[in-house]
Amino acid sequence: MVSPAPSPAVVTVSRGVRVGYGVGSICTATFSTVPGLLLLFYMTNVLAVPAWIAGVVVFLPKLWDMFINPWVGQRSDRTVSRFGARRPWMLLGALTLPVTFALTFAGPPLTGLSAALYVAFFYFLTATAYAFYEVPYKAMPAEMTDDYHERSSLLQWKMVFVGLGILLSGAVAPVIAGTEVSGYRTMGVVVGAALLLSMLAAFFGTARAPMIARAEAEPSIRAQFAAARSNPTFMVLLGLSCAQMFAAGTMLAGSPYFATYTLGDPEATTTLFLGIVGPLLITMPLWVWLSKRYDKRGAMVLASALFMAGAVGMAFSGPLGWAYAHVCVLLVGIGYAGFQLLQFSMLSDVIVHDALVTGKRRAGVFTGLWTAAETVVFAFGALVLGWLLGATGFVESDPSTPVAQPASATAAALYGSTLLPAFMMGVGILLTMRYTLTATKIREAEAAGTQGG
Repeated sequence: MVSPAPSPAVVTVSRGVRVGYGVGSICTATFSTVPGLLLLFYMTNVLAVPAWIAGVVVFLPKLWDMFINPWVGQRSDRTVSRFGARRPWMLLGALTLPVTFALTFAGPPLTGLSAALYVAFFYFLTATAYAFYEVPYKAMPAEMTDDYHERSSLLQWKMVFVGLGILLSGAVAPVIAGTEVSGYRTMGVVVGAALLLSMLAAFFGTARAPMIARAEAEPSIRAQFAAARSNPTFMVLLGLSCAQMFAAGTMLAGSPYFATYTLGDPEATTTLFLGIVGPLLITMPLWVWLSKRYDKRGAMVLASALFMAGAVGMAFSGPLGWAYAHVCVLLVGIGYAGFQLLQFSMLSDVIVHDALVTGKRRAGVFTGLWTAAETVVFAFGALVLGWLLGATGFVESDPSTPVAQPASATAAALYGSTLLPAFMMGVGILLTMRYTLTATKIREAEAAGTQGG
């Protein structure tokens, strides 16, 4: 049943601000995709880093996110400036992230453990710079409008640019990187420039963004965790999102291995990602409609089921071939488009509902913890895959000395990037069934607040 139209008093967001906000998600998509797609493979197949060490390098800097992201959320809640509360932090990220990202892929004349330490150091700095931008960026939608469906429409623009970001990262970055150190160095500079343009565009494009209310800062990091635990709906949403992001992170890290060792075509990494980009660019209106028709929980279950079906199908790609694999990836892409939109929209709903019930504005608290958990779990997928490859005998190499992998390692690469993500997406579906926040509940909280006032 379609929810009633919003009242005339609803604060709407102009198209210029929607586009300005949305373009900033090119940074989000690119940063999430390029390291997730290429960093593990870059270390094992270009810098000759053992797979289990490479997995640790991808994962450990993200543990820092559990501390830096809530801290940034807290500080941005408290910030007072002529640029507003969130935008100064976004600018700081814009000035630092492109540099540290390019240095991560700079390709020093190192291999093995020394190369791993180099990458780990700059990836740590990159994760910090990303937190400066991403935490306040994600907090903004809940402060721009108080309408349930207006937030979905705002985030629809965001997801369109997410698709463009994945087009850059999934299709262009692997082509530039190739298989040589010099290619990865060039890719780091080109992608760093794209990150800079995206972040600056969002900083200037949100200058006229409406603000319905100012967030309140919790006094400490411990208080932030306590605030999150006090909201069971947020905890359920966080859990289902973590299951989904683990699935996406594992599949992303496994894609170059899937293309190389299952399809026998390293260049298929690009075409596989084109299968995901298309749905992100064209299905957003459909997912917005589905979220209104079946509410966001029903649409989320559907999106997760499509991703899971596509992932299971990919496990049979060996005998069925290139075209079959790409059809399965298309299903994954449609599901991925849906749950990405719905995650962010549901998070904004939780923030608004929390404010109505508690009387507090804690957008920075929730988005800080959300972003920390999301990035840690996404990287944990790469860690698990790296350990799985190492345990099954995967042999590290560099472009000058390619090696033949044992059958156990190629099987681990196939099933680790398909069936493992499918299983975790099933866990996400079970958790989604426990999510109970609807448009009706938000309207009831609004009415209760009005009567109480």
